[in-house]
Amino acid sequence: MTLYGQDEILELLWTLREEGKDSRSDLLRSTEEESPEALLDELRSAGQIEISGEQIHMTRSGEDRARGIIRRHRLAEVLLHNLFEIESQQLESNACQFEHILSETVTESVCTFLGHPPACPHGQPIPRGECCDRIRMEVRPLVTRLSDASLGASVRIVFITPKFVKRLEKLSSLGIVPGSTVRLMQRNPSYVLQVGQTTVALDKDITDEIYVKQA
Repeated sequence: MTLYGQDEILELLWTLREEGKDSRSDLLRSTEEESPEALLDELRSAGQIEISGEQIHMTRSGEDRARGIIRRHRLAEVLLHNLFEIESQQLESNACQFEHILSETVTESVCTFLGHPPACPHGQPIPRGECCDRIRMEVRPLVTRLSDASLGASVRIVFITPKFVKRLEKLSSLGIVPGSTVRLMQRNPSYVLQVGQTTVALDKDITDEIYVKQA
């Protein structure tokens, strides 16, 4: 059996527990793994779960491993949903791929990038990491939509995610490109930016596609 299959079982045990379920029959009904009983035996031999009759409990090491899996998965969901606007039905499968490839260092960076989100797009809590515990005050994400930038503050464009190629070409002709510094001057009735010595008016759907950080 693979570590991947073990991870899937631990992840399912965690989510079932959130629903108030912790029995072997609950897990067997919910899993899509081909040999769940063999995976349970492997996890028990590894000291990561304990089975007593119908009840399955994660040990401390199993709990730590499951927490990491859940944290990576739900952070991946936030990243895919907020940044790439992946539809809900596609979030799960794509996040499953991410959870197995993100290292601890990258996971912490993703969490900080997103502003230490407390929950995934489905409302499920994201286990806190060391980067979250180091935060002693509310902080803004390192990168935000231009629409959410503070009025009058200089911000540097990090990347642009236009839905249309022509829109990107138009922005480029105005000097609105990754690496350039702009200043958000007003939000209503349209978003007005200062780009160098020029002011530009944009609709919100366009400023939502421009991601910036503090200059």
